[in-house]
Amino acid sequence: MSRKGNSLDDGLMEGFFGILKREIFYGFEKTFKNMDELEQAIKDYIHYYNNDRIKMVLKNHTSIEFRNMVLNKANQ
Repeated sequence: MSRKGNSLDDGLMEGFFGILKREIFYGFEKTFKNMDELEQAIKDYIHYYNNDRIKMVLKNHTSIEFRNMVLNKANQ
């Protein structure tokens, strides 16, 4: 039985992976000596993406800042 990928998360994740590949992989493939270095670069990028990368769509906040703002409003 096959399942179609109709989850709302699919598009978001595909977008994220596209950004990740553009920003740390394409053109930098040869800078990673092994899979461990690539794995660490991905982990570092995910931390940067969530905690430091400001997004205009999130009203010039990082993902974590925006999430906390929304949660704080919901808890008031």
